[in-house]
Amino acid sequence: MSDQQTTRVQLDYGAAPYSPEAEEAVLGSILLNQDSFLTIAGILKSDDFFIIRHRFIWDAMNRLSDRNEPIEYLTLIEELRNLEQLEAIEGPPYIAHLINSTPTSVYGEFYARIVERAALRRRLLEAADQIKGLAYNEKIDIDTVISDAEKQLFNVTDRQLKREFTPLHDVISTYFDQIEHRMQNPEMTFGTPSGFKDLDEMLGGFQKSDLLIFAGRPGMGKTSFLLSSAVNAARLGARIAIFTMEMGADQIVQRMIAMETGINTHQLRMGRLSPQEFSRFVEAAGRLSRFSIFIDDTPALSPLQVRTKCRRLQHEYGIDLVIIDYLQLMNSGGSYENNRVQEVSFISRALKELARELNVPIFTAAQLSRAVEQRQDKRPLMSDLRESGAIEQDADVIMFLYRDVVYNEATEFPNQADVIVAKHRNGATGTISLYFDNTLTKFMDGVVRRVDLGDY
Repeated sequence: MSDQQTTRVQLDYGAAPYSPEAEEAVLGSILLNQDSFLTIAGILKSDDFFIIRHRFIWDAMNRLSDRNEPIEYLTLIEELRNLEQLEAIEGPPYIAHLINSTPTSVYGEFYARIVERAALRRRLLEAADQIKGLAYNEKIDIDTVISDAEKQLFNVTDRQLKREFTPLHDVISTYFDQIEHRMQNPEMTFGTPSGFKDLDEMLGGFQKSDLLIFAGRPGMGKTSFLLSSAVNAARLGARIAIFTMEMGADQIVQRMIAMETGINTHQLRMGRLSPQEFSRFVEAAGRLSRFSIFIDDTPALSPLQVRTKCRRLQHEYGIDLVIIDYLQLMNSGGSYENNRVQEVSFISRALKELARELNVPIFTAAQLSRAVEQRQDKRPLMSDLRESGAIEQDADVIMFLYRDVVYNEATEFPNQADVIVAKHRNGATGTISLYFDNTLTKFMDGVVRRVDLGDY
């Protein structure tokens, strides 16, 4: 039911604005996919539900979530029974009805917004009645009437406005503490480290709430760089969420094992390992399994799905870095089927908003257009970002990966990989040179060897 339809119920029938269908769909969405609860709980409170039994069910779901217990048919029924509210909601058949009548769990957040809007309208009507009563009471001073009327309206919108303003004094105090701490710890990296010394020096690590774009043409090694960064960061204790829409989780693990063992990916894929290599394999597998890396290989995810999964992961384990491979393989959820440019713009903006909401860096690969291939100088430019200029606008950091050997087999430095920091909203730009081992799909810091030629 739309916002307009919700209003029409109140106008035509004298009832308070509410949508029973949307309230049922919200609860049904959670029962179909309990991962959506945390997202919806960030939007709705118990008193947003107009129907009392829906409040009972919501409160029971909250109790289950607080105890980290699954929210599903049987556990919900048992919780309502323990609260002596099962009969009040018309028993287990009503829970089954919620599940069966919900068309899909994908749009749980949108159903929640309908419920939220209706609840806001009810509060406005209640405030209007109270303001009306104040206005009719001539015994109350007019200045008091105005002041109390304003309070009524502010109470209605308090939840929407609570994060709108922060006193400058508080912001400066927090920033002062940060600078003081950094001066006392000059060697500390304050973002999530990539593990590459020169890059971390330039960026200060991957900063919280930043959207970082890592772009390149196919075959350059974008995925390998993202995984190298993930393993490096996890080795230092970071908690990493990886969304891979191009490869399966087993392929990701194969690359990580190759990086850790020095065994090339072809040998690993064929299972042709010597006893010594197998020993290294076992050791590396055990070491990697202790890293806090979580992999999701669901194809064509939407920003809403990524948001739901990240919020759940953050609640259960915490997240320091989100990696997405890659941006153009995501979809908007069906909003821009005939306009790919607008769809990519929507995805880019949604990822930036998610980085701010979670307060973690989001590091995503992106594909470059074929315009690179048509130039004599193959090094990427901002204009090569494929399908949307919004990526350039939304990103805090944009890096390009360039390996000369891809275009020039006779290059003097076949293992050199250049990371070109083309945009850095809060710092310097420049080019970082790394070493890339193609057989291991692994990036490493470049090593400068100083040789004394005096005796030659």
